[in-house]
Amino acid sequence: MEASLQFLGTAGARHVVAAQSRHSGGLVWRVAGATVWVDPGPGALVRALSAAPPLDPAAVTALVLTHRHLDHAGDATAAVEAMTGGGFHARGALYAPADALDEEPVVFRYAQRFPRAVVRLRAGGSYRLAPGLTLETPLAHDHGVETYGYRLAFGGLTACHVVDTFWMDALPEAYAGADLLVVNTTRRSGRDRRILHLGADDAERLVAAVRPRLAVLTHFGKQLLAGPPARFALAISERTGVPVVAAEDGMILPLTPEALDAPGAPG
Repeated sequence: MEASLQFLGTAGARHVVAAQSRHSGGLVWRVAGATVWVDPGPGALVRALSAAPPLDPAAVTALVLTHRHLDHAGDATAAVEAMTGGGFHARGALYAPADALDEEPVVFRYAQRFPRAVVRLRAGGSYRLAPGLTLETPLAHDHGVETYGYRLAFGGLTACHVVDTFWMDALPEAYAGADLLVVNTTRRSGRDRRILHLGADDAERLVAAVRPRLAVLTHFGKQLLAGPPARFALAISERTGVPVVAAEDGMILPLTPEALDAPGAPG
């Protein structure tokens, strides 16, 4: 299995998700022989089965929820049921913040019995998802509910996904050393505590500090979609000197050093 990142959806926040002007299926990492599905929002199961190539939920080895908001976890119970054959086959592992499982369960409690393992994420956590694949949650994000971005280490590469958050000065250090940096970029400009999302200006500051081989913007709100996102990505790339692309629904990015150094033609 060639290592890859597949975008089942690039929708960010409630208005884009409600209109499905971008899909909200989450991300799929196929690395180190594992299949990791992150943040199955509304319609995720449909997007998984209709994707090219399709995602077989029974092949998912780890389901990761970064936080309990609807656009990230609307299909979480459906994904768990599909991963486990309706609960008849204890397979796969579910990783989620404690408040997404206990305080306000986004995976219904009956379905939390179905996976082979259920792991509550924590700041500073490190988790072995498969041989040669480690997930780390370096810090809790500032997003109103318990929220974690993550680092994936596999095959000599490090991929980081900076999920929903208000800007934090700790972000560059937490995601330093990334070969691939995926940034949830919902707005044109951040720093609005009513919203608690990163803007394109925040993404630029983060890309300039981390300096990955490649940065990918995703999780777009209405402001970014009107941009369009590719224009913001190009501007960030020109100002930082780091290759930056805007994700599209269905896009597949090969995860090899060669692909990250030549990002012009993602799938």
